Amino acid sequence: MDTDLFLVIGLVLGALAIPSVAAAFSDGRAPRTAMILILIAGTLVVVALSNKPGGYRLDDVPEVFFSVLGRVLN
Repeated sequence: MDTDLFLVIGLVLGALAIPSVAAAFSDGRAPRTAMILILIAGTLVVVALSNKPGGYRLDDVPEVFFSVLGRVLN
């Protein structure tokens, strides 16, 4: 698969984990689902960063995100 896709999926899953962590802590539950999401997101981001020649810079992320979104929508 494409490293750009790994990066975008990892970032989206990481963003989805944040409300899950907050909800679990506010309800007094263990954030199991959120931790699994964070683990998967972190793994995808690390795979994307390690397999991309030259890596990613922080200012590359929006361009990568929108190019993957454009490929998915087309």
